[in-house]
Amino acid sequence: MPEGHTIRRLADDHSERFTGAPVRVSSPQGKFSDSAALLDGHTLTATDAHGKHLFLGFGDTGWVHIHLGLFGKLGFGAAPPPPPTDTVRLRLANAGHYADLRGPTTCALITEPEKRAIHERLGPDPLRGDEDGERAWLRISRSRTTIAALLMDQKVIAGVGNVYRAEVLFRHGIDPYRTGRDLTRAEWDTLWADLVELMREGVRNNRIDTVRPEHLPEAMGRPPRKDDHGGEVYVYRRANLPCHICGTEIRTADLVSRNLFWCPRCQPTGPSGGGKG
Repeated sequence: MPEGHTIRRLADDHSERFTGAPVRVSSPQGKFSDSAALLDGHTLTATDAHGKHLFLGFGDTGWVHIHLGLFGKLGFGAAPPPPPTDTVRLRLANAGHYADLRGPTTCALITEPEKRAIHERLGPDPLRGDEDGERAWLRISRSRTTIAALLMDQKVIAGVGNVYRAEVLFRHGIDPYRTGRDLTRAEWDTLWADLVELMREGVRNNRIDTVRPEHLPEAMGRPPRKDDHGGEVYVYRRANLPCHICGTEIRTADLVSRNLFWCPRCQPTGPSGGGKG
């Protein structure tokens, strides 16, 4: 499932290509055809992102709410667009560009109050300038749930997925099985600030990179990562491989139906080591 940096990037890409002028809106698959007919020829006035939720605004007509889920794909191309396949749920097009949405969990035309309700049920997003992590800390500091599970709970913090979860905990030497209430305020503030910076870099580069310069392949004389997800990481999807820092075998386990990755030496049980990565 795409993490928050991807959705923010998609919002920015839609804004760059489509805002400020009328767009053609269609639903070749047919599942969004009634709403597409209402929007066709209207101007895209705004885009927004909160966590893993994308919003395309069409003024008084409403907002298109998109959640890609596990299988959704959103791609762009230059005009003229090719004939659409019957898997395209939503197509936007203008004189220069088109965008095709396939397989989303959600694609719905909603009102401003409905959009506001979605924001209200989500936790703070590190990529939104109107949040500082305080709301998340109030929940985390009282919780007996593991910090690894809390970071993936979109009601606690929005936009963090499996990669950012694993990597930020490693970067700060925090055992993923520590409970939220065992985290100190200083540790949380550092985690939040690091997520803000890492996810902003993800938007800029359109991929996740979490390895500090001194641990990059060229600095350490190691081969670069080869993975469909791209980017250099410390522990994510590196189960049974040696840690870049200490050489200990990276572990993996199932936690809340998602694979967790961590280094048992760099992220020891008990109080944090203060940042091993």
